Amino acid sequence: MGKKFFNWLFLLGFFTMTLTLSLGMLLVGPSTAGANEILAQPPKVLDRDGAFNQEVLSDGAAYLADHFYLRKELISLNDWLSANIFGVSGAEDVIVGREGRLYYAPTLEGYTGTASLGPELENAAENLALMAQYCSENGRQFLFCAAPNKNSLYPAWMPNYGAVAQERDIDRLFALLEEKQVPYLDLYALFDGEREVLYYAHDSHWNPKGAALAADAVNAAFGLESDYYAGPFDTGAHRGDLFDMLYPSQAFTDPETGPVYAGALTFTYDPAFGDKPDSITILTQGPGTGSLLAYRDSFGNDLHPFLANSFASARFSRSVSYDLTLPGEKVLIELVERNLRYLVTNVPKMPAPVRELTIPQASGQAETPAYNANGAPEGLTLVRGVLPEGAAPGAAYLICGGKAYQVFRLENGGYGAYVPAEEPATAVACTLGGQIQVFSISE
Repeated sequence: MGKKFFNWLFLLGFFTMTLTLSLGMLLVGPSTAGANEILAQPPKVLDRDGAFNQEVLSDGAAYLADHFYLRKELISLNDWLSANIFGVSGAEDVIVGREGRLYYAPTLEGYTGTASLGPELENAAENLALMAQYCSENGRQFLFCAAPNKNSLYPAWMPNYGAVAQERDIDRLFALLEEKQVPYLDLYALFDGEREVLYYAHDSHWNPKGAALAADAVNAAFGLESDYYAGPFDTGAHRGDLFDMLYPSQAFTDPETGPVYAGALTFTYDPAFGDKPDSITILTQGPGTGSLLAYRDSFGNDLHPFLANSFASARFSRSVSYDLTLPGEKVLIELVERNLRYLVTNVPKMPAPVRELTIPQASGQAETPAYNANGAPEGLTLVRGVLPEGAAPGAAYLICGGKAYQVFRLENGGYGAYVPAEEPATAVACTLGGQIQVFSISE
């Protein structure tokens, strides 16, 4: 056979594959998203203003690249070959570890110690202290807990990345919370004391037995008794979120199984909010006592049923803006270790506390903050701004009507607080150069 034959064979194969992918998209329909993907939207000829969209060709190319026929199957095949032949991941957010264990790639910087919140940790601790104080002053019990990253608990199956962090951000945060007497729960120490692996092999989360252990510890911190961890547990199939990222095609079946709680949970869901584990808001009624306000992330999907069964009523929210004005005798903030930065990115909804502060003469000018009364508690407005460059971490204040209101510290020098709407801010105060300094705000 000559070279010409192989050229024709290559062209035939190329056009067959191209026609299959394009005609399949027309006849069967576009491929859908896999796992937590966000795919390109269909291109529009006109933009929002009714003018010709000059990016229509590039938008169309992006749409075709995300929706061609058999896309998820081909991605899954490529990732399977990469993982099983070369031992590497074909998915950006997935690390292929030893013995087929999968890890969430965005946790790698924390695992190796190449990224840290640094001074922001003190601001995070100060913010939690403000929330805990507000709850205590209103007769409510506050608790913070952080679900450990999977590779923090189970590093044995991680690939060799060289140096591993000797001290994690969560350890430094706990030390600061200890100093500030903020109630917290060290789930790392709890899980590390168990011989059984309580996280899924193909998922970034704990399994239901791990969630039961965490729920028992939360209840104990709140003065309640439970023993969900004792079971009983059955075994059931589980498709991991990391497996789904690596193999988005349903033709690839996750072989992993995991524990399924087989005990009696008699709580009920409020039908107005539904019973989906990943709902933004879940309301429950249970056989326990008292009420719970819990802010949680995806680790709460398996955690919340146990807590719902432990209280008479509970509200579970996935909002990252913690509204502490909502009812609940017990207040829980659950946050996975990799997302500690959330503690300095949003302003919790609660009145800013007034502090006794001798206000010295202004030594400079501060940026004018932004005001937003939408969704604020009655009589309050949200003020957000940026502190003068060089402000030390820790307590900072907004001066309104001659009073000093302590603000929540945000990343990149930001701050925010809910203060009386009728008292516009006139200055900010923060520690700079080792002493409290005041900076005027122009109207």
